[in-house]
Amino acid sequence: MDSIVQPAALSVPPLIAARGIGVKHAQHWLIRNVDLTVHPGEIVTLIGPNGSGKSTTVRTILGLIQHDAGTIERAPGLSVGYVPQKLSIDWTMPLTARRFMTLTGRHPNTAIDAALDEVGLTAFSDRDVQVLSGGEFQRLLLARAIIGRPDLLVLDEPVQGVDATGEIALYELIADLRHRLGCGVLLISHDLHIVMAATDTVVCLNGHVCCSGSPKAVAESPEYRTLFGSRAAEALAIYHHHHDHAHLPDGTVVESGDADDHAACTHPEHHHDHG
Repeated sequence: MDSIVQPAALSVPPLIAARGIGVKHAQHWLIRNVDLTVHPGEIVTLIGPNGSGKSTTVRTILGLIQHDAGTIERAPGLSVGYVPQKLSIDWTMPLTARRFMTLTGRHPNTAIDAALDEVGLTAFSDRDVQVLSGGEFQRLLLARAIIGRPDLLVLDEPVQGVDATGEIALYELIADLRHRLGCGVLLISHDLHIVMAATDTVVCLNGHVCCSGSPKAVAESPEYRTLFGSRAAEALAIYHHHHDHAHLPDGTVVESGDADDHAACTHPEHHHDHG
């Protein structure tokens, strides 16, 4: 499959352009001076420690939360497909994958079949969601998100609860969907170092943008090749942080020189599981 031309080369208008946005709660800034742009065909991965404002940022740029500072521009008629981090389902209720696709909107069977086929779940359409694996259920969430052919696909920790092999497969699928649909992708990740290799831009957030840049392939890492084989080198990448500041326990930001470590944007009292 031919790769798409990167958005920067096309000079196309962005789907979302947030500049200097800030959100307050009880006189406290949840996020401040955040810039974030997503173009058609571009994958932007948003990372940061727990409580860093990742979900607040995404909900703000989508217009679900009112911002107190900055500006947000959205493409006219922007359509969004969303995969939530958590979904409340009554698992005692009989619910097939096909029926699940109709819970948030009415779609013709042809559209449902096409979406399930896009994510490799054609054979699972009449299977109960209760028996799906973690990776299969995430694929079903993706199918529901893309059924309307969105301009922007927003994925909140889409590989959470999925094993390493399933994580690689999902990242491959997301990259493939970006190519096939031509949509922009905004992905929230819980991991501070390992991101999907197809990511164009990584944005590290902790109340503000701590750093941003491109990830580097893990092809040179023998550990990843030993554990997961060549697919890991193609699907996963390492993001190296470059921070010139640190966050104190009270939230104060202080200069700390150039620190190539996520701890520079992490409150000392926080504990983060990178497993």
